[in-house]
Amino acid sequence: MKKKADFPYVERDVSWMYFNRRVLQEACKEDVPLLERLSFLGIYSNNFDEFFRVRVASQNRIIEWAGKQNLKEVRTAKMTVRQISKLNSKYLKDYETAIADVYAALRRENVCLISDSEVTEEQMEFIRDYYSDRLDGLIVPIWFSAVKHLDYESDQSIYLAVRAVRDDITDRTAYDYSYFELPVQSCGRFIRLPDKDGKSYIMYIDDVVRCSLPRIFAGSGCSGFESYAFKFTRDAEMEIDDDQRNGILQKVSKGLKSRKKGEPLRVVYDGNMPPDLLRRVMSKLDLGRNDTVVDSGRYQNHKDLMKFPHCGRKDLEYPPMPPVRIHSESIVRDILQQDRFIHVPYHDFSYFLGLLHEAAVDRNVKSIKITLYRLAKDSKVIRALVGAARNGKKVTAVVELLARFDEESNMVWAQKLRDAGVKVIFGVEGLKVHSKVVHIGMKKGPDISCVSTGNFHEGNARSYTDCIMMTASRRITDDVNLLFEFIEKPYIPVKFKELLVSPNDMKKKFISMINTEIRNHKAGKPAGIMIKINHVTDRDMVEKIYQAAKEGVPVDLLVRGNCSLVTEDLPVTCHLKVCGIIDRFLEHSRIFIFTAGGTEKIYMGSADWMPRNLDNRIEVIAPVYDPTLKIEMKRIVEYGLRDAKQGRIVDGSGENRPWKCENPLPCGSQQALYEYYKSIDTE
Repeated sequence: MKKKADFPYVERDVSWMYFNRRVLQEACKEDVPLLERLSFLGIYSNNFDEFFRVRVASQNRIIEWAGKQNLKEVRTAKMTVRQISKLNSKYLKDYETAIADVYAALRRENVCLISDSEVTEEQMEFIRDYYSDRLDGLIVPIWFSAVKHLDYESDQSIYLAVRAVRDDITDRTAYDYSYFELPVQSCGRFIRLPDKDGKSYIMYIDDVVRCSLPRIFAGSGCSGFESYAFKFTRDAEMEIDDDQRNGILQKVSKGLKSRKKGEPLRVVYDGNMPPDLLRRVMSKLDLGRNDTVVDSGRYQNHKDLMKFPHCGRKDLEYPPMPPVRIHSESIVRDILQQDRFIHVPYHDFSYFLGLLHEAAVDRNVKSIKITLYRLAKDSKVIRALVGAARNGKKVTAVVELLARFDEESNMVWAQKLRDAGVKVIFGVEGLKVHSKVVHIGMKKGPDISCVSTGNFHEGNARSYTDCIMMTASRRITDDVNLLFEFIEKPYIPVKFKELLVSPNDMKKKFISMINTEIRNHKAGKPAGIMIKINHVTDRDMVEKIYQAAKEGVPVDLLVRGNCSLVTEDLPVTCHLKVCGIIDRFLEHSRIFIFTAGGTEKIYMGSADWMPRNLDNRIEVIAPVYDPTLKIEMKRIVEYGLRDAKQGRIVDGSGENRPWKCENPLPCGSQQALYEYYKSIDTE
């Protein structure tokens, strides 16, 4: 085995670029319905925005602030930023080509996206009425000469920069320069015009506004308007106050304000913007030398493509996959009889909600404890907890206030829970509580626990693939209850018997299980590792995977996102394969399977193999003991490894070539799982 510093390793943020490239590749597939291709293009754009706000900002901060003792870290950050910039330029051309291709294909389907230069007089009359009814008063231009910086403006918005001819100067052409925010939040990004001759017509609000510039600038003494879009991305890091006099709510609230004024670090603008106008935009953003400036097309912020008007064209969408509903007279009684699980979005999330609702009214339930990381806008989970508290149950909710971009929402939920009498805990200082667990305490009989791979979030449950295991096994429920005690009193030493908990001993136990597979293989016993996970970047785990594979242990991984492993150019005897799947649902579940000499150990839970999950968060991985559930968990992983339709080879090269496997499924793994669950429901 090579020295630790020498084994192949793809930097996390470079591997993320390869992952997002797979999203773009899905948008380019001609067999994907057109409106879904637009959605993938929107996801790709939205991913990039968040990536720059968080990850690229972090790399820039290392470059700017790390001292001489961190020269290696600075060099790595500089190299990473250069690679990101190079890949971004390459992918941007493909992205713009993909958008043009999809728009052209939509036009062939009589869904026509038109610009301000294409509108007919009849459509212009509609736009004039639309301005009077919806836009009038929403747009107030700001003269560039009147502001020093754009620190007041939100990086969630799109802006039009306008160059206009001044009417009061006749001997030469003089310009006034201004900008304003497009009212996307109020009106949406796309405006649907009246249909005509069997065709649907749609305009970007950018172009609807361009048609209305004379009215917007009425009384300004200007004419001859030119407008060009731009947007910028801020550093999304929050500055958390260390003042001990402030509570965590006050600290996070203050931190959110600091985020809104984070320094711009990326600008995307219309490449046709005149140099004099561009100079004025750039002069107000105060960019550093490591920041990114991208000249792009006419339209920015394509995340809005996720909300493109469907125009009643169901034939241009994925066929419906209504979740399988599990019928039960008493979910509590179901779980007491045998461990249960649901796999959303294939199964209806209502089964889990039903458990919480039943616990809220069951007179035998004395307490409910739950961890909350992200919540739906109108959360039924919160309704059940509030109802339970009002029914006299002792309800405890661990609310993670530092769930990125959900901090403000979680503060609101925390207050509502407190108002209802729920005991709210804000986790452990310095550690995010990312685990997804529930403990339901009974007055008589065994307690019940739930361990999930994803958030208790009705919205996510419609688009993320996650598993929720529900058990009355005392060896698991005792540990889950102990976890809540640990979160509430982290200074008291605890030892978990069944759960793998980070930052306590999860990594050590995973390494121990891999070492067992290596020993078993050398001893001629059955050995193998199959894992479904979101990210693999922790250097210790990467090194250990290489070691197992090089010793001859078959290692098969399903990795959706960041993957630091390099699988090309490995010895022939080294069985290490990594598959990445992008499909209509976001792959999110984490399942770990170890052959263990033939006695197969299976685990599931919330943790990825990243330093943040293994060292800096409270995460939970639980063993799966029920024989039926073990079969189901293994099926999920095996179906993914047999997905030659949606799978891509993740080998560290970024090529994302189609996945090859023995005994491929006749369709994608998501479709196959859905058909399987439906067949069980009808038996």
